[in-house]
Amino acid sequence: MEAVDAVIAARLSTNVALIGQVAHYIISAGGKRLRPAMLLLVAKALGYQGRQHHEMAAVMEFIHTATLLHDDVVDESTMRRGRPTANQNFGNPASVLVGDFLHSRAFEMMVATGNIRVMQVVAAATNIIAEGEVQQLINMHDASLDEGGYLQVIRSKTAKLFEASTQVGAILASADAALEQAAAVYGQALGTAFQIIDDVLDYDGSAQEMGKNVGDDLREGKATLPLIVAMQRGDAQQARTVREAIEQGSVEQLAEVIAIVRSTGALQVARECAQAEAQRALQALAAFPDNACTAALKALPERLQARRN
Repeated sequence: MEAVDAVIAARLSTNVALIGQVAHYIISAGGKRLRPAMLLLVAKALGYQGRQHHEMAAVMEFIHTATLLHDDVVDESTMRRGRPTANQNFGNPASVLVGDFLHSRAFEMMVATGNIRVMQVVAAATNIIAEGEVQQLINMHDASLDEGGYLQVIRSKTAKLFEASTQVGAILASADAALEQAAAVYGQALGTAFQIIDDVLDYDGSAQEMGKNVGDDLREGKATLPLIVAMQRGDAQQARTVREAIEQGSVEQLAEVIAIVRSTGALQVARECAQAEAQRALQALAAFPDNACTAALKALPERLQARRN
């Protein structure tokens, strides 16, 4: 990861000062670096000995950071990773354009690998991520969204970059088709579990722990899994309260909505869904060789289940 951070620093070099300021602002805020770490672990678990995994891990972080910059503008977010968002500090135009720079720099780095299979996987992933973003926009304030529609969006918007990261790790290691597919399934399942827990924490966490505002999903009119389950399991009045909050994008009744989500057992149902995805991820690793990197990959689902941010 130190090598990846060195690549990130070097590749952020530019003669345009504002690009460097905005990019360093959001990247230096930390974050979990999950996608790069997963790429490194899969590549090494499958015996990769080169150095391209550092470049590609940085590519994944750049793509992820670009989506964060754009997301915060679209969602009108004000806090991320415990401090003001880049759009709060530098404005929407700078955030969008620097996101574009990071995206194009990532593709420049990807092409430099000369690996057409890597390029195919990453290009397809970014397209699916964009589709997921647009579908989520369409779904805003739609209280009729069901679990299937919710999962379709998060598997496109969030889990796809996890999947691409682990799949690229396998490709770099020249893994056979079965192992490459197993790596992709692991990434998709873990990414899905990650997003479900993220949505749970919006109703079961604190701003201090999460580094973002509690209730942001409700304000944006997102029908996430906890809300979908609460409407299914609650009585008519509870379902109406949650439905109206989604449709209006209102946080005025946030405390009441949180109480409904908790009293109906919706958080536990969502956590069980995340646990099922975590188990699917672990099952995908059955074909991996037994080594320290595979052991780390096996430990990751449980750690993500227990996270508070």
